[in-house]
Amino acid sequence: MQVGSAAPIPSGRSVGVSMTRLLFSGLGAAVAALLLLPLLYLVLRASEADLAQVVALLWRRQILDLLANTAALTAGVLVLSTVLALPLAWLVSRTNLTARRWLNLLAVLPLAVPGYVMAYALIGLSGHYGFLNQTLGITIPRPEGWWGATLALSLYCYPYLYLNLRAAFAGLEANLEETARSLGSSHRDVFLRVTLPHLMPALLAGWMVVGLYVIGDFGAVALMRYRVFSYVIYQQYAIAYDLLYSAWLSLMLIAIALVVVWAEGRLREGRVFSGTGSGASRPLARLRLPAWGQVAGLGFGLVVAAAALGLPVAVLSFWISKGVPDASWQELLRSFGQSLAVAAPAALVAAVLAIPVSVLAVRFPGRFSRLINRLAFVGYAVPAVAFALALVFFTLRSATWLYQTYGLLVGAYALAFLALAIGPIRSALYQARPSLEEAARSLGHGPVSSFRRITLPVIQPGLVAALVLVFVTVMKELPIAFLLAPPGFRPLSIQMFSRTSEGMLVDAAPYAAAIIAFSALFVGIVLRRDRDHSRPMSSHRA
Repeated sequence: MQVGSAAPIPSGRSVGVSMTRLLFSGLGAAVAALLLLPLLYLVLRASEADLAQVVALLWRRQILDLLANTAALTAGVLVLSTVLALPLAWLVSRTNLTARRWLNLLAVLPLAVPGYVMAYALIGLSGHYGFLNQTLGITIPRPEGWWGATLALSLYCYPYLYLNLRAAFAGLEANLEETARSLGSSHRDVFLRVTLPHLMPALLAGWMVVGLYVIGDFGAVALMRYRVFSYVIYQQYAIAYDLLYSAWLSLMLIAIALVVVWAEGRLREGRVFSGTGSGASRPLARLRLPAWGQVAGLGFGLVVAAAALGLPVAVLSFWISKGVPDASWQELLRSFGQSLAVAAPAALVAAVLAIPVSVLAVRFPGRFSRLINRLAFVGYAVPAVAFALALVFFTLRSATWLYQTYGLLVGAYALAFLALAIGPIRSALYQARPSLEEAARSLGHGPVSSFRRITLPVIQPGLVAALVLVFVTVMKELPIAFLLAPPGFRPLSIQMFSRTSEGMLVDAAPYAAAIIAFSALFVGIVLRRDRDHSRPMSSHRA
């Protein structure tokens, strides 16, 4: 059997198969409708303006400034993330660097520090009362604007690019570089002309993930006071209450995100990066670094880890040591309970919604199932601020009883992070034998009964992974909570962000520490799923 290929149920005139396909097609279509409906209302709200209003709204200098700022921030984060991730991935995957396994762990752990927590750490580092001045007597200005937001987001986002590049390095074939070297190319030329082009799919995929995150980020840019679309959308809705302008800004932000997705697909489309020979492929041999290379490589990795992981831990420890009031610890427990009360049901709803979409993709592949699967990723691709605002317009117009309720917040999280649940469940379904389901139907079980008795127990590991991924992501989410939170709902992310915005760094520290602790659970899942990506490599001298 071919590994990783879909295993559809054989086509035929079986009534049971037809009923199963019809059932899951209907459920998948319902999930897609739930995702698209609020976005449709966002379009309807924006279309209420006449042509003159639209021109007046969009023909502003502010729009050009927002476009320039968003492009500059995205470009800055992509460049800095690549500068950090590419050498690290090469050192861990291609060389015999000492302690490379520990370096791999340190390279991924910054995923536990969300962008707005990283921004908190940079802010807590600066000023007369900051960590540097209090410990070393060095005063640095408060980080803000483009460079502050770029640094905070890069230190959080680079592990996404690193994971893609590490897997790509592990998949390179030895004969490609060996052929180039046999023709007289230097190691530098081989890397630039052979290796780097074959890393492009990983780079493009990583850049797309990082770019989408940066375009939709709210917490870090708000703390750094850098005006981009997401920040201004929130201000126009929550402060100015200009619904029409915020709707048009949201549509522009969605358009930018879709352009990023389209551009990644176009750049990757039609390119072949695999070998064409008939012989068996061999993994690349590890390069033996000289003594100075060992020192330089390990030093680079430790500097990156100190900036991305050591800095927030040190700053948090410093501010917590200043003495947190007892009332803050009590409020922390209350916020923790509120976060749990939303994250747990959101994870469960996301897993339930992901099941029919995943079954449709694996068991009944075709144009319709591909369409449903692509639509299921809309919530994750659309920036969180725009998605939340679309739900606001939907509830205000057609379901006022849902506005600012826990039910709406849970549903928003489930739809926004549905893509996270689909991945593990779909992977588990690829490994489940469809013959077992056919046997159950032949014994008289219906589609629901056969799925519950046969398929569900088999895909249980994927379900658990999906639940954990969505749960931990919701625990640290910020913009959706800000726009859709019910009265009195103050989760960890809102408490931490609000206190940091007001300069209450001591009070914000426990919330930031709790967010990091729960985010570390997400990192554990990532490491467990990725630990087998690297192939064993032999060594030879560079």
